Amino acid sequence: MLGAGALFAACGSGNGGSAAGGTGADDAPATGTTAARGVRLKRIGRFQAPVYVTSPRGDRRHLFVVEQAGRVRVLVGGRLRAAPFLDIRSQVTSGGEQGLLSIAFAPGYARSGRFYVYFTDRSGDQRIVEYHRATATRADPGSARLVLRMADHESNHNGGLMLFGPDGHMYVGTGDGGGGGDRHGPRGNAQDLGSLLGKILRIDPAASRGRPYTVPAGNPFTRRGGARPEVYAYGLRNPWRFSFDRRTGDLSIGDVGQNAVEEIDFVRRGRGRGANFGWRVFEGRSRYTPGESAPGSVRPVITRSHSNGWCSITGGVVVRDPALASLRGRYIFGDFCKGRIQSARLSAGRARSVRTTSLRVSSLSSFGEDARGRVYAASLNGPVYRLVPR
Repeated sequence: MLGAGALFAACGSGNGGSAAGGTGADDAPATGTTAARGVRLKRIGRFQAPVYVTSPRGDRRHLFVVEQAGRVRVLVGGRLRAAPFLDIRSQVTSGGEQGLLSIAFAPGYARSGRFYVYFTDRSGDQRIVEYHRATATRADPGSARLVLRMADHESNHNGGLMLFGPDGHMYVGTGDGGGGGDRHGPRGNAQDLGSLLGKILRIDPAASRGRPYTVPAGNPFTRRGGARPEVYAYGLRNPWRFSFDRRTGDLSIGDVGQNAVEEIDFVRRGRGRGANFGWRVFEGRSRYTPGESAPGSVRPVITRSHSNGWCSITGGVVVRDPALASLRGRYIFGDFCKGRIQSARLSAGRARSVRTTSLRVSSLSSFGEDARGRVYAASLNGPVYRLVPR
């Protein structure tokens, strides 16, 4: 069992880097505390260091919870099965920011049975591996097929989330490779289009013509010399959790900061294509690296300062559950250290009506959604909650 503070306390401090231009003030500060008018947290179970919650598209019966050490647990009709859906603990390096970090089900999972996991392997590298289900509640461990392996020389900043976007392609959030200040390479990894690190990638993970995955034709850098064609967006430090609005397709990213500023980035559907989110030139809205530039970079819509107790932002989701009327259409997010859930209405370039709710989750590791659009919050300490009407 991991220490409860290990995973995300490490995310935000970065070994040895410091902001080069002040701490940066909070942008769009919360306007007050609201009880989220009729919303409460209902515990659905207790797990070992849960880091992600999701369901296959269209599946209203099964809910999957990812445990950092290397297991995927499954609830059927709200009841936790004793046997895990998948157990790859023998393959996973777990601790700090490493481990089994997410699961993603192919859009046609009901028919194909294909799903993917993102984890840190025994060499410390990041892997995306495809599996097939054996039954509705058990995976076939012998079906493993390596899709993508990313060499990683540090233990921190691993990204870790895969999502199938509104276009049916897989989007993958990758960290900048770790250490402090994105120190690998002349300009770091995040601004280097020749690196897969510090990015959101877009791929088709299904095997095709002897290749483990393919690159969609519409990716922005497929014809640029020296660029990796998998890159969809760049300039990210550690996009631990990002999401697509299930109604609009808009993209929101929680990017974990260095020593001073946490940030939420937002772009309308399709506008993330080729976007540069600024790291390591900027941390939040503050300059981090003197003498470097990021022309046209997208500025965050929300920033939060470490001087106010934030340490590692936990990106969330836009609530579309009709049962949560007071939060519907609002983006919810939080922080591993603060624990208190906030909400805002996001639009291009800004956030408005930012509020702090009365909802608190200690060691907040992740948000998630099920096939119905119901929203979950996970604590690294063990509990997983669903947001429900009061």
